[in-house]
Amino acid sequence: MKNTPRFAIIGFGEVGQILAQDLAAAGCAATGAYDLKFTDPDSLPSRAATGPFRAASSHHDAVKGAQLVISAVTAEQGLAAARATAGGIEPGAFYVDVNSVSPGVKRASAEAIDSAGGRYVEAAVMTAVPPHRIKSPMLLGGPHAAAFLELAAPLGFNAKVYSADYGKASAVKMCRSVMIKGMEALITESMLTARRLGVEDDVLASLGETMPVPDWEVFARYMISRSLQHGRRRAEEMREVARTVSEAHVDPLMSSSTAERQDIAAELGRGVDLKQDLDGILDALLAKIPAGTAD
Repeated sequence: MKNTPRFAIIGFGEVGQILAQDLAAAGCAATGAYDLKFTDPDSLPSRAATGPFRAASSHHDAVKGAQLVISAVTAEQGLAAARATAGGIEPGAFYVDVNSVSPGVKRASAEAIDSAGGRYVEAAVMTAVPPHRIKSPMLLGGPHAAAFLELAAPLGFNAKVYSADYGKASAVKMCRSVMIKGMEALITESMLTARRLGVEDDVLASLGETMPVPDWEVFARYMISRSLQHGRRRAEEMREVARTVSEAHVDPLMSSSTAERQDIAAELGRGVDLKQDLDGILDALLAKIPAGTAD
């Protein structure tokens, strides 16, 4: 396989577009991109599928002739995308699954791709993609991970082989998300309550004494704004996290509740100016939440 493989993108949202742009910048040619939202010509994926990133008519159309396929769909579509792509994937082509899904879903996706003659690579992205783009740290898993890394490293991927078994890399990401997305949800709930009761300054001061964060106000604002901006995607991921916890035979009490809080954040965040300070963001959110009356 050439060092500049022809590639396809399945899922042409923010992550898919970033990886497509960086692969093109590295000298790779795109065979096509496919997104379920292409049915809406006014959607963001539709408007972005121009120039070298041809809007394909189907999964099979997008991957025809591709030696590298990147799957960057929403979490709930991860397995469906793999199964829909499998019948059209070129023999020996890498299918790199960067979706935030449970180990069980990764293994099922791998079965679909590998049985069709492709080479499935589990990829767990360990940080937000936009700041780091193709250099976002990734853990790779599966029997084809090492072969993919030989191709990927010269293209700019910041990845390492974590395990030759499917599911291990995503397990790391999912367990991490229990904490990271859970903290976002907890901080949002804590700060909204504290602001409404007029004690947020003392709560922040107490947190600063208990947990060694340099500036709790800045940290809280950042964590809350991430939920407001990406709550829908985070909620989908947290449902996959809950699936992961269940697969480990642990009750996903916190993960399931975090998914609900992230969904609420996505709704509350509509129209809120995220460039405000923490007080401004909290006030904007509380204005959307009826205070109710005491019983």
